[in-house]
Amino acid sequence: MPISDLFQLALRGLTRRAVRTTLTVLGIVVAVASMVIFLSLGEGIRRVFTQELGNIGPDVQISLNGIQEGLPRTPDLPESLVAKVEQHREDWGIRSIIPVVISAKGGFDPRQSFLIYGYPTAESVLDISPGVQVTEGRLLEAADEGKLVAVLGFKAAENAGLKIGSDVRFNRRNFFKVVGILKEEGGFTDSFIFVPRSTLQKAMGVENQISFIAIKLQDPSQARTVAKQISETLDVEAQTQSDFLKVLDRAVSISDAIRFGISLIALIVGGLAVANTVMMGVFERTREFGTMRAIGAKPGFIRNLVLLESLLLAFMGGLGGILLGFLGIQVVNYYTQQLASISAAALTPRLTLLAFAVSFALGLLSGLLPARSAGRIVITEALGRN
Repeated sequence: MPISDLFQLALRGLTRRAVRTTLTVLGIVVAVASMVIFLSLGEGIRRVFTQELGNIGPDVQISLNGIQEGLPRTPDLPESLVAKVEQHREDWGIRSIIPVVISAKGGFDPRQSFLIYGYPTAESVLDISPGVQVTEGRLLEAADEGKLVAVLGFKAAENAGLKIGSDVRFNRRNFFKVVGILKEEGGFTDSFIFVPRSTLQKAMGVENQISFIAIKLQDPSQARTVAKQISETLDVEAQTQSDFLKVLDRAVSISDAIRFGISLIALIVGGLAVANTVMMGVFERTREFGTMRAIGAKPGFIRNLVLLESLLLAFMGGLGGILLGFLGIQVVNYYTQQLASISAAALTPRLTLLAFAVSFALGLLSGLLPARSAGRIVITEALGRN
């Protein structure tokens, strides 16, 4: 029998039990959609960091423990190391050396969570983030060192409801006066707060300590070589943007595995629903299959018919799950755009292929047992059923 006829028979078998088929497909849709949304977060984070690091990241970053340790809770790199790096400026082709202090201000409300960057001068901010422009007020100036002033990213100001002259509470004793608000750039800088480095050190009680040293090179293509020279000469961790992306990708891959494991529970439930629907169909159509066998249909034909029904259920559920997942991703991105001006989720081609592959595997595995049972039906017993 031609494939088209087999396909039509499979569709007829599914539409005959429209309510059961619809409910089964909906179960798969929800399972696949949850997997797509969960894994899209990892895809989106990879894309955002790849795009953003080229715009705001240093060519080489010097820290005590390296990127693997994450951002230190308190600055732990001796500030005296800046002078040692300065001695090799010409040898290593360094354009700028920027000691940076970082502090994370968190809270239960994500809109009240900020990453505070302490830079030595306004020129340093422009060097790390060349596209930074103010929409209100001004940038930090060299004369601001030691003063409790701050320049806010657009989203940081908007989410906290702050404006020029407002106070940003850092702790009980320190409040930063807002002197500038940056123009919206649609990236990480929209959520940052920039303050004078020495002021932040004093507020944190870590004078003479910094979080890391950001280095911009005359020739960024030499970043790997320079990082190796710095590590060997100064006995510290010097890492490039590619090092950061490798660590990020490893961390995101681990989180992807965890999210996929959570989604797997829903997928298993969806697979059981498919198996149940197809098995019930086999039971209800035993006489029909017996008649097919009696007029010449081979067991393999019956098995292929049942298996095709299972695959069709999974395909429809997979397609619907991808579409529903895409809508969910738009909702996630709307929220993250409002929160931090970034799209945190992405439906990439490889994620789409993965969703279809999982749906196919789900349909195949769920249909094997019912198909095997259908192919082993005894003609005389099947025709004797009412």
